[in-house]
Amino acid sequence: MAADDQDRTEEPTAKKKSDARNKGQIPRSRELGTMMVLVGGGIGFLLWGHYVAGALFRMFQEGFILEREDAFDMSRMLVKLEDMMYEIMWPVLTVLIVLVVFAVIGNIAVGGYNFSTKAMQPKLSKMNPINGIKRIFGMQGLIELVKSIAKVAVVIGSAYMCFNLFYQELLHINIENMPSGLFKALEILIWVFLILSCSLIIITLIDVPYQLYNHNEQLKMTKQEVKDEHKNAEGDPQVKGRIRSAMFRAHQRRMLQEVPKADVVVTNPTHFAVALKYDPLGTGAPRLVAKGADEMAAHIRKIAEAHQVPILTAPLLARAIYYTTEFEEEIPEKLFAAVAQVLAYVFALRDYKKGKVKKRPKQFTPSKLPIPPDMQY
Repeated sequence: MAADDQDRTEEPTAKKKSDARNKGQIPRSRELGTMMVLVGGGIGFLLWGHYVAGALFRMFQEGFILEREDAFDMSRMLVKLEDMMYEIMWPVLTVLIVLVVFAVIGNIAVGGYNFSTKAMQPKLSKMNPINGIKRIFGMQGLIELVKSIAKVAVVIGSAYMCFNLFYQELLHINIENMPSGLFKALEILIWVFLILSCSLIIITLIDVPYQLYNHNEQLKMTKQEVKDEHKNAEGDPQVKGRIRSAMFRAHQRRMLQEVPKADVVVTNPTHFAVALKYDPLGTGAPRLVAKGADEMAAHIRKIAEAHQVPILTAPLLARAIYYTTEFEEEIPEKLFAAVAQVLAYVFALRDYKKGKVKKRPKQFTPSKLPIPPDMQY
C-alpha cells in the first residue's frame, strides 16, 4: 500500500474529481461547520438576545402570577401557557433561523453542495473493527488528536482573556437591581460565548487548507491510471484507427460510385483527379462528386475511362478544387469562371459527338483558365 501511495504522483483529472463527487467524496471541514454554528449562535444572541431575555423575563413573571380564578379553571391555565409560548416563540425562532443559515454556509463553504445516494449506501468496510483501529491509531487519528489538543489550548487561552476582560463587571453585578443585573449577566455571557466561538477561527484557518490538501492527495493518481483513463475516454487508439480506416474506405467507395455520374474529371494529370457534376436545370453550382490523390486519382481516371466520362488535364484547376472543396460540396465562387469554361467545352464536345452541332469546339487550353492567385496550389 505504501508503495502504491508513493506511485500516486499525478494530479487528479477532472473525471476523477467528478467520479469522487458522485460517490460523495468531497472535502469537508467539521471545524468550519462547528465554528460557523457557534459564531452564528453568538451573533444571533448578541443581536436578538435582549428580546429573548425580555420574553423569558415576562414569561416567568406572568407564569408566577396566579389569580384565584386560574386555580379553578383548567382552560385558563392552558390559555396562559399558550400566551407564554407565543411570547417566547418569535425571539427564539429568529435566533434559530440565524443558526440554520450559518450552519448551511459552514457545511457547504468547502466542497460546495453535493447530494449523493452512493454515499448513503452502507459500507461493510466501515463496520470492520480492524479498519476502525487503524483510523484511530493511524495518521488521521494523530491529526485529530493534535487538533483536539489545539482546540482545548485555544479555548482555555480565550477563556482566560475573557475572565480578565470582564472581571470587574462580574464583581459589580451583585449590587445591580433586578432585572438589569440579570440582563447585564446575560450580555456578558453572550460576549464570552462569542469570543470563545471566534477563537475557533484559528483552528479553522489551519483545518480548511489541510482538508483541501488531504482530499487532493487521496485523489492523486498513478501514471498508469491517467493513461488508462485517457484511453477509456478517448477510446483505444487501435480501435479508433480501424474505425477511421473503415470509414475512409467506405467514403472512397462512395466517391468511386459517383464517378460514372460525373460530367467531367479534371486531372493534374497524374497526382490529382476531381470529378464534377452539374445540373443545368438546377439552381446550384457544380458539385464535387469525387476527388483523390495518387492511387485514388488513378482509380477515378480508370472508372471515368470505363464509363466514357470526359477527362481533361488542367493542373491548376485540379489542385485548386482538390484543396478547397470537399465531397458533395459546391465549388468555391472564385472558381466559377474556370469551371464554367471546362463544362462549356465538355457539353459542346458531347453535342458534337451526338451530331447536334456540326462544328467541333476549339481545342481546350488549360493555361487560359482564370484561376485566382489565392486559389493556386
